[in-house]
Amino acid sequence: MPVDENTELTLIDHLLELRRRLMWILGIMLPCFALMVPFAQQIYTFVAEPLMANLPAGQHMIATEVIAPFFVPLKVTLMAAFLLTLPHTLYQIWAFVAPGLYRHEKRLVLPLLIASILLFALGMAFAYYLVFPVIFRFLTGITPVGVSMATDIDKYLSFILGMFVAFGVTFEVPVLVILLNRIGVVSVIQLTKARSYIVVGAFVVAAVVTPPDVLSQTMLAIPLILLYEVGILVCRCLGGDRKETALSVQSRRQ
Repeated sequence: MPVDENTELTLIDHLLELRRRLMWILGIMLPCFALMVPFAQQIYTFVAEPLMANLPAGQHMIATEVIAPFFVPLKVTLMAAFLLTLPHTLYQIWAFVAPGLYRHEKRLVLPLLIASILLFALGMAFAYYLVFPVIFRFLTGITPVGVSMATDIDKYLSFILGMFVAFGVTFEVPVLVILLNRIGVVSVIQLTKARSYIVVGAFVVAAVVTPPDVLSQTMLAIPLILLYEVGILVCRCLGGDRKETALSVQSRRQ
């Protein structure tokens, strides 16, 4: 079936706009990364502090690969540059999709984007300042006598990145709840009835993504449950009992 010329031009315009937005994202993130490279060692030291503060006296982390001391701090710095420029990245994504949204959708999406940034950053801060010290204190405390806890720096980086993502995503729960409610997938009544399942699911998720100690699992599960309740509360304030299904929204557009 032949493609309509106008449709093809529109598609090309979209691709050109997408390329322009991606260039803006990289044009900000890469210079930011370059400016931070001279401080890569200090940035890694900051990230490694929760473990280093809980290692027994005289013990240090190790590098089992020859290039790890060079590349691991660069990876941490790239992660820091990505997080630092995340508001700009999300703005470019918003600017790309905004022309295709209705006015009421714009009023919903923009606040959710801002809330997502703040909540993800809050989740990472919660993990770094509260959860990591507890986890590493527990892990160093159960190390058998005669065993030296020599953690590889690359393995440590992979671990904390996974934990940052886990807690960052967990703190996005209110955004997800509000979004599902506002697009008509679930009502506040259904969200309220699902509380018991959320409690069980929160502890299951916490058991999977955290080390096998009750305290760290609880420190992930409890915020997840509380943030779910925050999402329900916001939905009530926004009039969430007026459930609108995705089908009805689509029919109104047509």
